[in-house]
Amino acid sequence: MTETHFNPGPDTTLAFREALGCFGTGVTVVTTMAPQGPMAITVNSFASVSLDPALVLWCPAKISTRYAEFMAARHYVIHVMAEDQHSVAKGFAMNGADFSVADWSPSQTGAPLLHGCLARFECTQQAVHDAGDHSIIVGQVDAAMHRPGRGLIFKRGQYGDFAPRG
Repeated sequence: MTETHFNPGPDTTLAFREALGCFGTGVTVVTTMAPQGPMAITVNSFASVSLDPALVLWCPAKISTRYAEFMAARHYVIHVMAEDQHSVAKGFAMNGADFSVADWSPSQTGAPLLHGCLARFECTQQAVHDAGDHSIIVGQVDAAMHRPGRGLIFKRGQYGDFAPRG
């Protein structure tokens, strides 16, 4: 087994990305209603923060062409993608304004609610923290839902799903 040892820095960005890719994450799509219409972004940097109050976070990249819309969004929805929503996640990774890839309806705040996801968190932005080439957006969860099913996973640059061990 070959191990790659390095100190993270500008010359080892690829090795650092490969090391981070060893950690499988769930796939989420975050949506909001921007001035130009519905907007979405596919992210894997999502985490729970607090149960009381109900807080979650996600981290958009500052170089994203959709960064400004999500930083300005007071309301947004985080959707945990189901195993059969690969095309939705990939579609929004490529084009955040093309909602032809998903069935959706507006929430009470106007933010798009994607149909078929495993879980959904309707949020109000509470705080934003600088974090290098990303920002950390903390949201108060105003409403949530979940259903049975298997989630879409991203690991080592590939999408997949989770099969439990018996």
